[in-house]
Amino acid sequence: MNKTELVNAIADKANLSKVDAKAALDAALGAISDALAEGDKVAILGFGTFAVAEKGARTGINPRTKEKIEIAARKSIKFKAGAELDNKVK
Repeated sequence: MNKTELVNAIADKANLSKVDAKAALDAALGAISDALAEGDKVAILGFGTFAVAEKGARTGINPRTKEKIEIAARKSIKFKAGAELDNKVK
């Protein structure tokens, strides 16, 4: 499902126009993105939890030259599915 299909599904289920559904989706995604950028965790009961994880620096190997390289520390986003979503997918 892409964003357009998701907007159409939201519009159908919530009895909204596609313009309103797109605005609602954009607002929700923006709020989640802003919270994660600030380092906050976003928990949506029944769906799941988004969180920022710190990945430490490590040594890797260039597969082409077999040379060791340093991979810098970085932040990544984790998602843990909630129980209801997990059960629905099973």
